[in-house]
Amino acid sequence: MPISSLPSPYGIGSFGKSAYDFVDFLFDTRTKCWQVLPLNPTSYGDSPYQSPASIAGNPYFIDLEILAKEGLLTKDELKENIHDTLRVDYGWLFNTRYVVLRKAYERFIDKKSDTSPKYKAYVRKNSHWLNDYSLFMALKVHYSYEVWTSWADEHKDVKQARAKRGDFEAECGFWIWIQYEFSNQWQALLSYAHSKGIVVIGDMPIYVAHDSMDVWQAPEQFLLDENFNPTVVAGCPPDGFSPDGQLWGNPIYDWAFMETDGFSWWQRRVQESFKLYDILRIDHFRGFAGYYNIPYGETTARNGKWDPAPGISLFRTIAKNFPKARIIAEDLGFITSDVRELLDDCGFPGMKILQFAFFDDDSEYLPRMYPHSNCVVYSGSHDSDCTKTWSKNLSGEAKRRFRKECPSIPGQSRTYDLIELAMSSRAGLAVIPIQDYLELTNDEGRINTPAVAEGNWNWRLSKRYRTPSLTRKIKEMTERNGRAVK
Repeated sequence: MPISSLPSPYGIGSFGKSAYDFVDFLFDTRTKCWQVLPLNPTSYGDSPYQSPASIAGNPYFIDLEILAKEGLLTKDELKENIHDTLRVDYGWLFNTRYVVLRKAYERFIDKKSDTSPKYKAYVRKNSHWLNDYSLFMALKVHYSYEVWTSWADEHKDVKQARAKRGDFEAECGFWIWIQYEFSNQWQALLSYAHSKGIVVIGDMPIYVAHDSMDVWQAPEQFLLDENFNPTVVAGCPPDGFSPDGQLWGNPIYDWAFMETDGFSWWQRRVQESFKLYDILRIDHFRGFAGYYNIPYGETTARNGKWDPAPGISLFRTIAKNFPKARIIAEDLGFITSDVRELLDDCGFPGMKILQFAFFDDDSEYLPRMYPHSNCVVYSGSHDSDCTKTWSKNLSGEAKRRFRKECPSIPGQSRTYDLIELAMSSRAGLAVIPIQDYLELTNDEGRINTPAVAEGNWNWRLSKRYRTPSLTRKIKEMTERNGRAVK
């Protein structure tokens, strides 16, 4: 259940009342975990997997009503920002949200809250990334959000830019405050979830955007040319679903440099992630064993190639420095022996998507094929069809296997039959998209369609989702399969 999809009258989900109501809903259904999409800021394309800052928080998730309670916004300003749409309108948000947040920041400064011990402590503890993030965003505003490689040399080079920070100090202050408010509101919500016995599963994209603070701040960590442009970019090779492959466009890490550097960049990222989440899902795990890279400038992913990555060295370093880290590996896609060896070496639970399970008689995604409980089963994911649509579209051998492997329970829909199959499996954790519990179709609830550039990430949950019958149905299934909060 993404934060962005929570009900809210202000255009996008936030850390406000609807988020607390959702935690209460989870508690009432005796659910143990809440998995969210990445909490990072979004940029062009609106994808949380293409963020301008890998360890910063999304300003849009800051709840305006909480700011009003803090005396930073007026009731009239709240009314002016009502945008109760069926889908998230990111263009409207970009043009309006920063305007109202700047008003709140001005009042924060007027109250001299920036001199409070709490604020000063936050800035001090996070200065290792916050100083460069705030400067990067101040420069983004200065250059009308143009890509950072188009900036003047004195700002394109991070060392020179730091020396000129004084020219942008006031603007930097705004972006620091944004992260302060984001952190306060998220940590309060996280604490509330913990008080209800619920933990949060976060999501860490494997790659960062080229137009990001990460690449600007540490270009030596990436494969770039003398003009800071990528030499190769990330993607996926052609397959039966995508004849041209997928051209993601993210810059590729300089893994050789990272390894000699002791993976310091990754260690900082993991450390910051576990300040936000209890459990971390690492996206595109296969890319840590071997990654597909495409020459920069290609228009498709056809001419890419595979190269090895030092995943074992990386995750052994992480295990040494973060021995209590709870990690889920998104081990989907083109899985080869090196990926399986990496997963076995790490000991992370992998993912089992039931919608992938019915295209082979002995598919590894079928619950009867799970060799142990150290895995996480999903009915579907944010990249797949809603199960109601998926089941209606099944045909031929796949449909026959679905009928055979997923028993039809009298009085229960086929969507709930698949959910029951997940819940009753031996997997240590079962995660169900809220759209499947609501039995939504693709038109009503799909979040993302891979390789389609527009129309994604804007799904919103109806404010009327929380009914007694749905609560009872989920609770009974959770209890029946022994997965309820103790």
